[in-house]
Amino acid sequence: MTNQNRAVPPVSETALPACLDPQSLARLHELDPDGHNKLVERVIDAYLKSLDKLVPELQKARQTPPDFNVMRHVCHTLKSSSAALGALQLSERCAEVEQMVRNGQTGGIETRLDLMLEGLAEVQQALTTLLKSQQ
Repeated sequence: MTNQNRAVPPVSETALPACLDPQSLARLHELDPDGHNKLVERVIDAYLKSLDKLVPELQKARQTPPDFNVMRHVCHTLKSSSAALGALQLSERCAEVEQMVRNGQTGGIETRLDLMLEGLAEVQQALTTLLKSQQ
């Protein structure tokens, strides 16, 4: 099916922020090509709501003493959901922190968490803008 047949066309590659992969979002659009089920909007909304819960959990887990189990869980959760929405660099950052915790390599984890949180904020803003443009 071509993009011209879609009721809710995917955002063009030029309109997407660099933090979102257009091919990943296009695959998501293919699951609901006519947009009747508002799948893309529902997935983005669910992701944004999960951030409202997971980011504070991650911030709390960073406090002294750090809770590495919570860090690992949050990173694992965000790794796949971020990738599904095209936030591939963020997904890689989440995987990196998750692997560090799994391996017990916690030296330098604060810097990695800071980068991950910066990426989360950027993706959150991009998806919020994208969601508003599709409503």
